Amino acid sequence: MKPELKKQLKLAAVDIRKGIMTSTHAAKSGHPGGSLSCADAVAYLYFNEMRIRPEDPEWPERDRFVLSKGHAAPAVYSALALRGYFPEEELLTLRKVGSSLQGHPNMNLTKGIDMSTGSLGQGLSTAAGMAKGAKYLNKDINVYALCGDGEMNEGIIWEALAFSSHYQLDNLCILVDMNGLQIDGKTADVLNMQPMDEKLKAFGCHVHHIEGHDFESLETGFNLFHEHHGTGKPTALLLSTEKGKGVAYMESEAGWHGKAPNDMQYKIAMAELDAHRMALEVL
Repeated sequence: MKPELKKQLKLAAVDIRKGIMTSTHAAKSGHPGGSLSCADAVAYLYFNEMRIRPEDPEWPERDRFVLSKGHAAPAVYSALALRGYFPEEELLTLRKVGSSLQGHPNMNLTKGIDMSTGSLGQGLSTAAGMAKGAKYLNKDINVYALCGDGEMNEGIIWEALAFSSHYQLDNLCILVDMNGLQIDGKTADVLNMQPMDEKLKAFGCHVHHIEGHDFESLETGFNLFHEHHGTGKPTALLLSTEKGKGVAYMESEAGWHGKAPNDMQYKIAMAELDAHRMALEVL
């Protein structure tokens, strides 16, 4: 990866994290932990991977993105604002009555959102349908779905995977945010889905382990996805991540799954992120 691109992606990820903290603090509710853990993957998708046109959100030939773990909407909203889909100031309206930025993505309200999500598991099914539709229309469109590791408890996930394998959806890239925590604690304690890689392989996927906070590793994963085109098998990237990544007091703490920072916690987090950004700028 070129150093210039790596720096750009790192800066984008920090700005996405700042947007997550700003929006959830303003809303006094939301899900910062799982939004922070996927911020790097979201940065890579929106700033390097997906073929999109912010000036034309409904461009028919665009790649599609489905946030199956819909509670991580603050991460995607931040990326969309940074890409110019809407003004960054709108992040302050998260979860407010009348806002286009509700607690879970709504495709009828928010520019750049391809699918309304929130009921866990259903996002992957809709992504599979989009991928199947692109195949049917003979369109060169990739579909990306971001799931949580806790979300993999849902039976509908495995129905969608069986469908994706049966219909040879090699234009579907499934990202699993493996931060190891969900609302009730450790995923291994709530309902252990390991070995996740073997289960996904059994359901017909190419599977790759990726360091979810390392952009060179993310680049490798998405390159492998493109190499798998023509194989008739969807690709699953298992992203090794940390809940709350980037805000020290939130890291690896299940309690930050669905709790917003108070005023002091917000100031501490933003000071940490600003310092990180300044360090990156001088590189």
